[in-house]
Amino acid sequence: MFKKILIANRGEIACRIIRTARRMGIATVAVYSDADARAPFVQMADEAVHIGPSPAAQSYLLADKIIAACKATGAEAVHPGYGFLSERTSFAETLAAEGIAFIGPPVGAIAAMGDKIESKKLAMAAGVNVVPGFVGEIEDTDHAVRIADEIGYPVMMKASAGGGGKGMRLAYSEQDVREGFESVKREGLNSFGDDRVFIEKFILNPRHIEIQILGDQHGNILYLNERECSIQRRHQKVVEEAPSPFVTPKMRKAMGEQCVALARAVGYYSAGTVELIVSGADPSGESFYFLEMNTRLQVEHPVTEAITGIDLVEQMIRVAAGEPLSFGQDDVKLDGWAIENRVYAEDPYRGFLPSTGRLTRYRTPLRHPVLDTGLGFSAVTEEENQAAHQVRGDAMWAEIRGANGVRVDDGVAEGGEVSIFYDPMIAKLITWGETRNAAADKQIAALDRFEIEGLGHNIDFLSAIMQHPRFRSGELTTGFIAEEYPDGFSGAAVADDIPPALAAIAGFVATAEADRARRVDGQLGDRLDPPHKWLVTIGGTPHKVKVGRKHIKVDGDRVDIALEYAPGDRLVIADIDGAELSVKLFKTRTGWRMTTRGRAHDVRVLPWRVAPLAKHMIEKVPPDLSKFLICPMPGLLVTLHVAEGDKVEAGQPLATVEAMKMENILRAEKSGVVGKINAAQGDSLAVDAVILEMA
Repeated sequence: MFKKILIANRGEIACRIIRTARRMGIATVAVYSDADARAPFVQMADEAVHIGPSPAAQSYLLADKIIAACKATGAEAVHPGYGFLSERTSFAETLAAEGIAFIGPPVGAIAAMGDKIESKKLAMAAGVNVVPGFVGEIEDTDHAVRIADEIGYPVMMKASAGGGGKGMRLAYSEQDVREGFESVKREGLNSFGDDRVFIEKFILNPRHIEIQILGDQHGNILYLNERECSIQRRHQKVVEEAPSPFVTPKMRKAMGEQCVALARAVGYYSAGTVELIVSGADPSGESFYFLEMNTRLQVEHPVTEAITGIDLVEQMIRVAAGEPLSFGQDDVKLDGWAIENRVYAEDPYRGFLPSTGRLTRYRTPLRHPVLDTGLGFSAVTEEENQAAHQVRGDAMWAEIRGANGVRVDDGVAEGGEVSIFYDPMIAKLITWGETRNAAADKQIAALDRFEIEGLGHNIDFLSAIMQHPRFRSGELTTGFIAEEYPDGFSGAAVADDIPPALAAIAGFVATAEADRARRVDGQLGDRLDPPHKWLVTIGGTPHKVKVGRKHIKVDGDRVDIALEYAPGDRLVIADIDGAELSVKLFKTRTGWRMTTRGRAHDVRVLPWRVAPLAKHMIEKVPPDLSKFLICPMPGLLVTLHVAEGDKVEAGQPLATVEAMKMENILRAEKSGVVGKINAAQGDSLAVDAVILEMA
């Protein structure tokens, strides 16, 4: 077994690998860029080596610097994680030449499966079902249009070397192809150093199913069940679960055996994932097609670990060290249900645009005290949880299922920055339950306790998905988000019992704040009792709240509530009529912004004697910004599609801005004439920067 390994990656995956290596008694080396100098994974590792400036192309993507770090520290092997160098054959070959083990598949398998075009040819030769498409070289945009016309719309354009949702465009018409083809090429070149593109038929009502495979260097290959990854946005996965609510045992076996055969054809070993597209229109489940094979560890591997009890990182290390698998296909079990939500630095209320910045506050669900209401997890730190498991001799389960079914994989810390240089991942929230609904309920409860301030995030959106009737039914497709939120996201649906509960909490909090204010020393006169009658307005609806010594009344109805609150608290966990409700608080001028169950509520709280005066306040009218093209996120102005004096129509592309390795096309909201351009191609833009003005 290796004594020391280097992790050629960053963020949450580096932290994840370090935890397993530590449990196995293996020393670790981290490599880091300028942007990650104070990141948690750097502090967790036994040693850390600086490898360059913040851009990945000048640090994490430079194999020479990784190898130099191995030699300087004596690392015997490299775990590449996912992304960066994980699927570059040249990197694995160079490591081998230097006598350094690569914790991943053989070079031949990476070469065969890492190229989307060549992998499709291989799959076809092996008799595997593949999606109809064009797998040759595409000369130019006109050639792409001809190919799309022959295949039939809709079509998917993909960067050959792409991954992680980058370099992908869906086209429903010739115009879409002409607009998107060059963007796909640029994204492929910028992110992967390869601008080749292939085009394939887009399957209607598709479900995205993955089969996790695992093999050793002794010829043993098996599959670890499947994952459902259908809930995607911009072809980037948002929610993953294992198993799939769609897949039957017969279908699971057919898929698994086919994927194992494909892996065996390329001599595969280590962990890998075969991605399949399944027609949701075929209830038999037999219409599944090979998409691609990812020859690395996947972002969503925790859900597979949770239902099988197999630590994939540990197995990758053991396989790389030459050990055979200690179990066979019959030993792979399916225990319970696991769901993973990706917590991204993005703003779902502004079209899911990237949101970079500093984490002024960061609290995970495992760091909060909770009431003993049987929701499934307790208030323990990661260290406490691991220590408890080690006493029982099952430390691995602390990593696989977390604290009573709640696991957080992250690589950030309060005070740290989510930069423009890397993916917008903040954390992965994984929950396990005996049933699918139990796992989803734990997600909702945990998301309510997740505190993130300083930048935008998608926690409300994730909670809304977990509560959505369609998600609960399991009727999923890759079009879920577009179909269920066609006009964008404005918050989760509000249950009838939420407003009265919030009103009761607001009344209690307002009373506590008023009482605190009246206890300040040096005030004139005798100390007065705080107000106990409040008018709480939520969503335009007023609620009369009376705070008594023993109970609270909302609109005349008694509310049985138990909570603790000290002025300044940002999170309140209340037991209301026997049900737990976690509410995040943000102070406003006339009350609080209260967030729970996937929705933020602007709550105005006024004493009864003051409330009638509110009707005399003048309402502030927002300015008309319709004639401005405003940059919705920090990024690089890649292309300016118009010039001053140009006539434009609604929907026409005006500018393309790149942020977090993704290109975003900004379009005209209405017809008009370009009056003034305020930015030049190549400029770095801040949020709300004015790119151009319409005349």
